[in-house]
Amino acid sequence: MKLLFDHHLSPSLVKRLADLFPDSNHVWNLNLHNVPDPTVWLYAREHGFTIVSKDADFSEVSMEHGYPPKLIWLQIENLSTDQIEELIRTKYPQIVTLPMTTERAILVLFKRQSR
Repeated sequence: MKLLFDHHLSPSLVKRLADLFPDSNHVWNLNLHNVPDPTVWLYAREHGFTIVSKDADFSEVSMEHGYPPKLIWLQIENLSTDQIEELIRTKYPQIVTLPMTTERAILVLFKRQSR
């Protein structure tokens, strides 16, 4: 399974999570950071990516265009990159089953900052 990280997430997540998700990439690396979301969606579809985003717009694109690709929607407050990495690692079992499930196109992950 390979992930495509959206522009609101750190490009360093690609390397940080390479042990779990080899061949993942970031929109910045692919020069997709300034294109409309449907263009990113089509790229992900054509290249076998699952999109990871904090952006609610991708859920709308998912409803309009269907899947693939699947979407991991991070509904998180302002977490550090370390915390985002930890969240993705913790949710690894749910994430890896997403491409195989036919019941849903979007996996929503929540985490609130500790106060």
